[in-house]
This record gives sequence, structure tokens and C-alpha cells, in this order.
Amino acid sequence: MASALPLTQQLFINGAFTDGSGTETFDVISPATGDRAGTLPLAVAADLDAAVAGAHSAQREWALVNVWERAALCHRIADELDARRDELARLQTLEQGKPLAESVADVTEAAQLFRLHAEDAVRLNGETLLSRDNSKRMFTFHRPVGVWGIITPWNFPLLMLTEFAAPGLATGNALVVKPPTHTSLTVLKAMEAMVAAGLPEGLISVLPGDGGFGDALVRHPGIHAIGFIGSSATGAKIQAAAGLKRSIMECSGNGPLVVLADADLEAAAKAAVDGAYPCAGQVCCATERVIVHADVHDAFVEALLRESERVVLGDPFDDKTLLGPLNNEAVAAKMDRHMEDALAKNARILTGGRRRPGMPTDLYYEFTVVDDVPEDSLLSREESFGPVVPVITGRDEDDLLRIANDDPLGLQGAVFTKSMTSAFRFIEEMEVGQVVVNESNNWWDINMPFGGAGSRSTGWGRIGGKWTLMDMTDTRTGVISL
Repeated sequence: MASALPLTQQLFINGAFTDGSGTETFDVISPATGDRAGTLPLAVAADLDAAVAGAHSAQREWALVNVWERAALCHRIADELDARRDELARLQTLEQGKPLAESVADVTEAAQLFRLHAEDAVRLNGETLLSRDNSKRMFTFHRPVGVWGIITPWNFPLLMLTEFAAPGLATGNALVVKPPTHTSLTVLKAMEAMVAAGLPEGLISVLPGDGGFGDALVRHPGIHAIGFIGSSATGAKIQAAAGLKRSIMECSGNGPLVVLADADLEAAAKAAVDGAYPCAGQVCCATERVIVHADVHDAFVEALLRESERVVLGDPFDDKTLLGPLNNEAVAAKMDRHMEDALAKNARILTGGRRRPGMPTDLYYEFTVVDDVPEDSLLSREESFGPVVPVITGRDEDDLLRIANDDPLGLQGAVFTKSMTSAFRFIEEMEVGQVVVNESNNWWDINMPFGGAGSRSTGWGRIGGKWTLMDMTDTRTGVISL
């Protein structure tokens, strides 16, 4: 089990690392080792005021900088992240718990996002509009919103900061960021890369804090807009506090993976497993419900159990490990609760279903397959956020679609079928933001618009590609009289 000396970290405010104005500190305990990974100060109201004031001053100047210069900064940040990939990845695995290979991929993708949004920004064109008045000429252009308050989750500490920071910087915005206290070390360490790349003072400040601090950030009168990735319950509280402020909200998913009668069952089983073990299932578009046609249920479950055998639970620094520990006790307790409820409702745990004893911490949860899951069980009705594949059976295609849509959440889904007719039906009728055909519902590309369906409690706005730049800017209109 790899470890490291505990890291003493500081807040990052207006271009400088500082202990801040508060007196409280937080110890980050590694879910992988149980040891202290680091200690950091907790931000207070005075730190928030300073960061917001600095962001306002910096953003006014940054908005006037040529977009090609802003793009050049993003490219330099990408280069600095690449140069620090191994250091950042090891720190993230230590504090978050995911396997090292996943952390390496996260840092790599963060750098790719800075490059992608640099190129997106220089092509974020307006358009000339036709007027009914021949004496007028109309055109549109994009302007930054201003100062964004960003609240990020603990499952992808660096990557999900980047999902806002890259398009935000590229379009002329400033950000005041609150990462979760227990996965703040990597985010703060990454700020060294941004400073080395020439990040102007005040454009990004990073202030770890608790829920009360997050509420103060959202309500601060100097914050113009909110970016949030996390649970729907927290998202609802944030939106209630934010009022009419612009917001991008990417909230919970309960991703259905639907297996039709004509599906390639081996491929579907592999996709279900591939969507359940990365980041220990703590992914918003993870395999959460597998809804299988009754005619192929038995064969699919057999294939699923074969696939599950390759998921090695263990030391996240070991190259052979595919499944690391859960990040925190709250999510582990939720898994326990879901297993207890499933058994009480006559579901069958075919493999796993418990925390593995004898591990460095009590957060190592075995890869789990549960069959005969009732539609009213917690496994079906709630996002489990753990390494579990719940199997629900449907009678026919209509029934499978009904079950898939019988959920208040709607982020991303998948369907396995050889029929293009069925594929297009699920693409158009499944109430999720994205439908992936014949691939894991954990699949994502940085150039696609990712977010929830408007009919569900999964938020709004899009992460990825040009769509985030459009959400982080105002479309303005100019009218000239000839």
C-alpha cells in the first residue's frame, strides 16, 4: 500500500497560497490507507470576501484580453498539468481512493479539457441576423457572465474543477471555487500548475469549506452565477439559495442500462460491469439499474457473473486493482442500507454485498451483483453510488421503457439492441440527457454536451464541448441603424 508524508496545504486566494483568516483546520484521511493524507485550513467569511473582491477586479481586466491570449493560457495550463501528471494522480488516489490508473486518466483528461475549450473559445462566433427593418443591422456576440461560484464534488476532484475552470477562463470569467474538504489537496496542488502557466491573480481562488461555507458562497452578492456538480438534494438547496443567479446544475443520475431481447448479451454484461466499478461506482452516470428483457434474463445474469470475476478489489496503487475503496463512510453506509433493503424485499445478492474485512479501512466494498430487484426497492429508487449492478426484469420493450422512465432522475442511459428501430425509440423516448447505444452508460466524451433531461430532477445546463462555453457566457445583441 503506497503512502506519502502528510501534506500541509493552504488556501489559494488571489494568486497566493495563504492560511486564511480562520483558525480551524481539517485533516484529510485517506480512504485507501486510513492515514492522514494532509491538513488544510478551512475558509471563513473574510476569505470569501477577499476572493470575491479579487475575482471582480481580475475578471474586468480578463474580459478585455483577446480571446487568443486567453486560449494560449489554457494551452499552457494543459502543458503544466501534463508535466505534473504523476504527482497529481498519486495525490488524488491517496485522498480519493480510486485506482491510480483512473487518477492518471483524470489528470490527462483535465489537460485535454483545457486544450479543447481553448480551441472552442476562439471559434465561439456570433451571427448576423436579418431584420425586418432595412435600415437596421443586427448581430450577436458572446460576453462572459462575470464571477462564478463553483461547488465541486469529491469523486473527480481535479477533473470536475476543470470542467468549469477551462471554459470559464477561456470565455473571460473568474471563479471562486469550494471543493469538498476531504478531497481538496489535489485541487490546491493543481493551482501550482496554473500559477506556473501564468494565471493572473484573482481569476481562480480555491476555498475548501463545509456546507455552511458553500451556502455563503452561493448567497454572496458578488457572485454572479453558480456552477454545481453533486447530488440532487444538495442541488435543490443551492438553487433555492441562488435565486435568479445564472446556474449550471449537474446533479444525480440513476442511469438505466436496458438490455433488449436481441442484445449481444456478452457485450451488455461487460458494459454493465464496466459502468459499475470505475471510481468504485461513485459516478453520476454509473450503472445504477440494469433492466433486462425476461426472455434473456438468465443468460444475461450468467454472463454478468462471469464478467464480475475480473473486478479485483484492493490497493488502489496496485496495477492489478480495478476497484478501490469507497471515498467516505456516508456512501458506504448507504450501500449497506440498500443491501439490507434489497434482502428484505426478496432480492438475491449473487456476489459481494458487503464490506471486505481485513482491509486497511472499512471502506473497501466488494463488487456486487443483485438479481430480482423490485422496482420499489432502494436499489431501484435511489442512486446507490457504489460498486453494484442491480438487475430488474421487464416483460417486453414497452415495459423496459416504462421502468427506465419510472424515476425522478434522468442523466444518462444506455440500451443494448441490434435493432435500429428500437435504438432510435429509446434515444427519443428515454427521459435522460444522453442515450448511449451498445455501450456502457458510464461512457462520456469531453466534446459532447452532458447533462440531465429537463423533465427530471437532474439539473440543467451542459458540461462538455462548446455548450459549456455558451452556458458560461451571455449572448448579446447589437443593433445598428444605417
